[in-house]
Amino acid sequence: MSFRDLLADTLRTLWAHKLRAGLTMFGIAWGIVSITLMVGAGEGLRDGQKKQTDNLGKDMMIAFSGRTSLQAGGMRAGQRLRWSDTDPATLAAEASACKDIIPELSHDDTPIRSAFNSASLMVSGSHPPFADIRSLAVGEGRFYSWEDERESRRVAFLGTDARKQLFGSRKAIGESIRIGAFPYTVVGVMEFKQQDSSYDGRDVFKIFVPSSALNRDFPVAPPAPPHSVSQLIITPKSLEDHETCKWQVKRGLARIHHFDPQDKEAIPFLDTIEQTERFQGMTDGMKYFLGAVGVVTLFLGGIGVMNVMLVAVRERTREIGVRKAVGATSKSILAQFFVETMIMVLLSGGIGLGVAFGLCALVNLLPMPPFFSGLLPTWGTSLLSFGLLGLIALGSAMYPASRAAGIDPIEALRYEAGG
Repeated sequence: MSFRDLLADTLRTLWAHKLRAGLTMFGIAWGIVSITLMVGAGEGLRDGQKKQTDNLGKDMMIAFSGRTSLQAGGMRAGQRLRWSDTDPATLAAEASACKDIIPELSHDDTPIRSAFNSASLMVSGSHPPFADIRSLAVGEGRFYSWEDERESRRVAFLGTDARKQLFGSRKAIGESIRIGAFPYTVVGVMEFKQQDSSYDGRDVFKIFVPSSALNRDFPVAPPAPPHSVSQLIITPKSLEDHETCKWQVKRGLARIHHFDPQDKEAIPFLDTIEQTERFQGMTDGMKYFLGAVGVVTLFLGGIGVMNVMLVAVRERTREIGVRKAVGATSKSILAQFFVETMIMVLLSGGIGLGVAFGLCALVNLLPMPPFFSGLLPTWGTSLLSFGLLGLIALGSAMYPASRAAGIDPIEALRYEAGG
């Protein structure tokens, strides 16, 4: 029998038992759909959390000043620490694993006035890399520059809601606002930023100015030492340098401010890299669990294939006997059952992939909640599940096919269905 005749005969057999074949194919297709959807949900959760973390800051650490809990260098435990605006330059010289170390000084509820309205907003002062580290995309104008920082220029970059409150729908670039008693020129407006986590308030409600100007116009009030800053913003040169950079900052600050570098209470860290790694570990575990559930579904589909093939062997015992009596080999009988299995696998697997990716596309048209980017199926996982399905189906067909190939033609011709 040629392959063409074998294929035609297999298709006729499947059509003759279309309900049974259809139910088996549905079980196989559902296995593919379930794996694709489950892994896509896990990937969407991981990607959504990463986007939210990136909105807060890209691979950054924030070193807050705390209190000592261990006595070191002659200082008593419980000493209140304050970082200085000179600390970043000192740390940069010895923290070789760190890319950026910049200060941030924040003033809450600062009175702000424009020609059209007034508000009480947070003013944040830092260095120009702050915009990139904290994901402050420029919507209009520009962020303040190193030249602005060196010359302590009174320039301001507005969050979107701060701009709306001060100027409404009017033009803001080039206009003057008063921060406290001092005039500042608006040089830029932030692009709208979706932000669900922060350490000191949403960025859309803030005004960003050079730290040198903020330190000069709004010196820190006692008992804090002059030139104190609220926190230090740190980024490593690479993710591999994360822990080294963190330790170098601890060691440097401990030396400058005379405390034990092992003192965890002295430097409370907000570490977005650590948070991302923890969440990724959780989502990976969820993804593997959901994938395992899908694999079990595939195995159930394989059992369905085996049952269908066993019933087919029993129903076609006389037919197989006639074929062997007129010269059909065991190899050709075996091939027919394998071809029948592969047709069901390829058809049901292809339909399953199409349905799964179609459902993902439809779901992704809906508005998504925070921390979830939608169903994001991956071709790698889908093709892997397709290949696994083929192996399971072939394994499931092996026993029924070998039984069919081993039928004795004389016994098969005497066989009566239901007997």
